Amino acid sequence: MKLQGQIALVTGGSRGIGRATALAFAAEGADIAFCHLNDAAKADDTAAEIRALGRRAMHRSVDVSDIAAGRAFADAVAASFGPIDILFNNAGMNIRKPFEAYTESDFDSILGVHLKGMFFMAQAVYPAMVARGRGCIINVASQRGIKGAPNSAVYSAAKAGIAGFTRALAWEATPKGIRVNAIAPGPIDTDLTATMESADRQAFIDALPIGRFGRPEEIAATALLLAGPDGGFYVGATLSPNGGDVMY
Repeated sequence: MKLQGQIALVTGGSRGIGRATALAFAAEGADIAFCHLNDAAKADDTAAEIRALGRRAMHRSVDVSDIAAGRAFADAVAASFGPIDILFNNAGMNIRKPFEAYTESDFDSILGVHLKGMFFMAQAVYPAMVARGRGCIINVASQRGIKGAPNSAVYSAAKAGIAGFTRALAWEATPKGIRVNAIAPGPIDTDLTATMESADRQAFIDALPIGRFGRPEEIAATALLLAGPDGGFYVGATLSPNGGDVMY
């Protein structure tokens, strides 16, 4: 029970990596609040699984690119459950297009969810963590922010920005007792990768040394390492479980 008695806020928690991480945190003793975007049925299922593990659960539909909505959710979590100990900044989306086809609206949507949403959700929980002298923020980046990819110029830029934001915040937060790190997953079986063309998906798998996509639970294991006592020496790091897609 490495997270016994802690409160975790997970964005994008109704399915995929967010859901797997919420369940992993709950299995280690944390109460879980998570947001999603108009995914009530899946959210109810995830909340039921958390409660079955003996933990409290709450959820709300939140557009994380709406700063006021994100702050209101963080405030509601603190009022209902208590001060937030862990933020798993995971909410994401993507629009795949050739570079020249992206519009300003596409750009604003992707950056709004990934970079702006993560930045201001962290800001929403940060003052209370500073006041208590402890906390943990984990931002979900991507291996595409490291290596890039075709038809993903905006997504790759946003994810690279998340890694840079993580490092910058770690400089400020660590002396205050707050651990800040990121995870840059490789290709994982989620709803986002399910939208890939089958030929593109198979070509991606064929190029991976491990020969398969990852599972959300494998990313959740990395999140648990960073959130728990075993991850205490990670500062501003970006861990990249990616099946060999990027080696460095």
